[in-house]
Amino acid sequence: MFYVSINRKQFIFIIITVFFALQNFAQTMETINLWTNQVPNEINEKHDAVQTSDTSNNVIRLTDVTNPILEVYKPDDANNNGASVIVCPGGGYQILAIDLEGYEIAKWLNTLGFTAFVLQYRVPENRLGALNDVQRAIRIVRSKAKDFNYNPEKIGVLGFSAGGSLSARAATNFNNETYKKSDKIDEKSCRPNFAVLIYPAYLNSGKNNTISPELSITDQTPPMFIFATTDDPYSNKGSLVLSNVLMEAKRPVELHVMSSGGHGYGLRKGNIAAETWPNLAEKWLKNIIR
Repeated sequence: MFYVSINRKQFIFIIITVFFALQNFAQTMETINLWTNQVPNEINEKHDAVQTSDTSNNVIRLTDVTNPILEVYKPDDANNNGASVIVCPGGGYQILAIDLEGYEIAKWLNTLGFTAFVLQYRVPENRLGALNDVQRAIRIVRSKAKDFNYNPEKIGVLGFSAGGSLSARAATNFNNETYKKSDKIDEKSCRPNFAVLIYPAYLNSGKNNTISPELSITDQTPPMFIFATTDDPYSNKGSLVLSNVLMEAKRPVELHVMSSGGHGYGLRKGNIAAETWPNLAEKWLKNIIR
């Protein structure tokens, strides 16, 4: 018989490693494929997303998404608040900052009681495909409300940068059929019940910095929370433009603008904006799902 001798420190290290491995597995125990057959508006074969070699600022970046998925993060049963959020990471519609603006956000949402779904939407440069993906994702999440124990009318989207753009498009294009329906899931509504936009990009691409043409505000547009900083050239003007249009249309909106913070900070410590928006968003979210 073969024996391996380990000391106390090695034993404790192994136990800790196994603990965190099991914890991460439990948090993401389910992956949902958005499209069981042909992916609409996609010419490439399905394959797993590709991680880029760029890990600057300790960020994992994915690209070449041809088989969009949702990764499920479930709260503790005792903490479940009966609502869910689809998280849309940013990355300029080129990559997905999947940990900074995806997994880390989902874990934070779990602490608030939300069931979180991290969306791997299509990149690079497939904005129509990305819209198909988020609309399909909302329908799938609505179809799984009983499975995960949340209210099908308490489903939100939360996005960063380009993911904020995508979340805004989801909140304003739910009446537009952007792909051919293929099953009963597609009969469900793709209207999110609320939207959270954190340093959202591409909102003011209309003439003379007006609202982007693809964003159509109506009396059915869901409530929005928007956070930006004045030193963020990708988000500051667009956030103001969208908020103004929402207010003119008498749609519920809460806008917060800080003087500094920049862009692409997620909720990591060390950035004043990153340490501020989660508390503000938490209060807004608790009120919106009451």
